Amino acid sequence: MKLPANFYKPLAIGAPQPLREIPVRPERVIHFFPPHLEKIRAKLPETVKQVDVLCGNLEDAIPVEAKEAARAGFIEAANNIDFGDTALWVRVNCLNSPWFLDDLDQIVRDAGNKLDVFMIPKVEGPWDIHFVDQYLALLEARYDVRKPILLHALLETAEGVKNVEQIACASPRMHGMSLGPADLAASRGMKTTRVGGGHPFYGVMSDPQEGQAQRTFAQQDLWHYTVAKMVDACASNGIRAFYGPFGDLKDEAGCEAQFRNAFIMGCSGAWSLAPNQIAIARRVFSPDVKEVLFARRILDSMPDGSGVAMIDGKMQDDATWKQAKVIVDLARLVARKDPALAAAYEF
Repeated sequence: MKLPANFYKPLAIGAPQPLREIPVRPERVIHFFPPHLEKIRAKLPETVKQVDVLCGNLEDAIPVEAKEAARAGFIEAANNIDFGDTALWVRVNCLNSPWFLDDLDQIVRDAGNKLDVFMIPKVEGPWDIHFVDQYLALLEARYDVRKPILLHALLETAEGVKNVEQIACASPRMHGMSLGPADLAASRGMKTTRVGGGHPFYGVMSDPQEGQAQRTFAQQDLWHYTVAKMVDACASNGIRAFYGPFGDLKDEAGCEAQFRNAFIMGCSGAWSLAPNQIAIARRVFSPDVKEVLFARRILDSMPDGSGVAMIDGKMQDDATWKQAKVIVDLARLVARKDPALAAAYEF
């Protein structure tokens, strides 16, 4: 482990200074695309306008014979598309794969100054983050990358969930974490083939009642414990938690319910695997209109953040002013992409 005094020092001579705070930006929806498909890449200029984060997928769902084409397609998209205020991420292949080193090397070399985040699959402990942190610093120095590229860990194994707190504080590069329910289910030996969401056989049953022919059964959330543990680890270390994929693309109601559970529990956003899930994530993870309007009243009552104000019988001080500013700043960023919300927020 690095000493606290060295935590924010670059790990390589010539590497950029690590960030002390994660950039504030909307991350309601992380939209995945397969970069090896030219017809998908051709649609990206329009997709960029609809999402907060665009993430090239080099790992799962990319055939072995298309791995190099996917990497090349991502680099091409990174350099030829105007992303505006949309973040650019890439999910690389896992650490023990034959493609990982080339994924990092070639992407940093050819698109390092366009990339915001590397998404690292199947992170099992802080040692994985330490390795990527050091290797990435060397690449940033070699290829003259001007800002540090952040890391996003995928929780996809039982060991990763066990070590989630250590992963969250492993490096100043840590941006956040996402739940990977399919691989995690396999790692745990869970008896489900679903990708996210609940299961019809996982639930609780009401007590038997005399004269009652059928007892009430309520389906439960398979992922509640893991999401809560991930949110606590992320929130306590100043990074962000995300719900991952919801695999049933046709079940929009189920998708929205799962996303809303994650939102209420503290997640910043969720993945979208298809265009119809973009609207769901944007709707669920946007700041509530009433909260934004109330936060604006706090800022208006305390323009410089000092002193005390009473609003609707509630005391506001510098702490609530900071909370309000976070909400309003996020709402302003969201409003850039959502004219309807901009009007509702009264911007």
